[in-house]
Amino acid sequence: MMAGATSAAAAFAAAAAAASAKAAACPWAAAGGRRRSGVVRCDAGGDAQAASKAASITALEQFKVSADRYMKEKSSIAVIGLSVHTAPVDMREKLAVAEELWPRAISELTSLNHIEEAAVLSTCNRMEIYVVALSWNRGIREVVDWMSKKSGIPASELREHLFMLRDSGATRHLFEVSAGLDSLVLGEGQILAQVKQVVRNGQNSGGLGKNIDRMFKDAITAGKRVRCETNISAGAVSVSSAAVELAMMKLPKSECLSARMLLIGAGKMGKLVVKHLIAKGCKKVVVVNRSVERVDAIREEMKDIEIVYRPLTEMYEAAADADVVFTSTASESLLFTKGHAEALPPISLAMGGVRLFVDISVPRNVGACLSQVEHARVYNVDDLKEVVEANKEDRVRKAMEAQAIITQELKRFEAWRDSLETVPTIKKLRSYADRIRASELDKCLQKIGEDNLNKKTRRSIEELSTGIVNKLLHGPLQHLRCDGSDSRTLDETLDNMHALNRMFNLDTEKAVLEQKIKAKVEKTQS
Repeated sequence: MMAGATSAAAAFAAAAAAASAKAAACPWAAAGGRRRSGVVRCDAGGDAQAASKAASITALEQFKVSADRYMKEKSSIAVIGLSVHTAPVDMREKLAVAEELWPRAISELTSLNHIEEAAVLSTCNRMEIYVVALSWNRGIREVVDWMSKKSGIPASELREHLFMLRDSGATRHLFEVSAGLDSLVLGEGQILAQVKQVVRNGQNSGGLGKNIDRMFKDAITAGKRVRCETNISAGAVSVSSAAVELAMMKLPKSECLSARMLLIGAGKMGKLVVKHLIAKGCKKVVVVNRSVERVDAIREEMKDIEIVYRPLTEMYEAAADADVVFTSTASESLLFTKGHAEALPPISLAMGGVRLFVDISVPRNVGACLSQVEHARVYNVDDLKEVVEANKEDRVRKAMEAQAIITQELKRFEAWRDSLETVPTIKKLRSYADRIRASELDKCLQKIGEDNLNKKTRRSIEELSTGIVNKLLHGPLQHLRCDGSDSRTLDETLDNMHALNRMFNLDTEKAVLEQKIKAKVEKTQS
């Protein structure tokens, strides 16, 4: 979309950033256009306004040199991320971004030279960054560097697990994620709520950007349609229910209902664990949580099970009395280590002599080293694949039904995005015609003379001039409007747009470029 405008803006923004830094005597490292840590001694001087002006002039000169190269590129919607399908949990937890930190992450990403819009989707099974990149290669490199810096994982190691998708591929992926097609458990409903939360979070923090916002809202529509129009959710399980199922698989069959259950964390996923324990016939669960209010709310809603509350300070005492420990908290540090497991009393032989830790948190709450303890076994979200593999055939059939709906929604989104290309031309052409109309109308009224005009006559002349312009513009503007559903019609529309730009010297790409330059430079200097 607007190849020259978008990518050239990135060139100018990068140059502006570098020049501003130089003028302020705070150098940037050359690699990738990113600011590097460390202190550089330098002499600062001169008036701030003069420095800013000099920076702008320098940036402009650099932009003129590199504009031709950038004008050939298009801006792209991209997703860079990793999921349960591509990366182990120990890597995902290092990259996880807590929901309250999403706005900060978006701000950091959009401050990168080649990133115009951004959104973060971080769950226990995935960490994905959606961006509008002004330059594909440079934008991707900047995002990967940002992820590397945040996680402490070298970029070369990250790339072995990252997936990167562009434009329709990125959009389709998000729609599939929202529909539950990319989930570990096909059709699970929690991911749709998490996609909705990205939009809500963006609205509360100042917006996601026009393209990303529309894409996420259309993804929500796709997710809802797939669940309403197919039976993909029939029998679908969530991560929480898969965790309960896994625990039941590992317990001796004769002792499943008598096992002592402990849940640590009473959030959304913890609440679902209780719900699925009830479905399995369990009659009692101990819940450890920081506060009693959430536990009371679960107890009020779920009457078919005895829920015993214990405060966080009694967590290890509660674990000593449990056969199965489910952990689902937002803690960024381990709650159970090898030492904790060794200190716990042994489990009865009737229960297999092994205490089960089922950890569905990311970052993890239970250290993997617990499995080195003779009477303990730990399972995390990656181990849930064992449960999921049972219905693989059914998953494939349901996914095929859902893909038709996703394709429809994808075409609708791409048609909307394609239509954006002609908007600047429509505005510039109408503005150009209105300027001519106003100028010629003024000349006409001066020749007639104000004394010879009453209000009714003047209004009639103005309406005549407006009517003529509207009639003349009707044909050209009709040829700039297209719903994007027909590729041939879309190509013709774009040809018409370029022809009008040349005929009337509208310079719409330059106008869009100037807007993007201004926005990017202002963000860099703020």
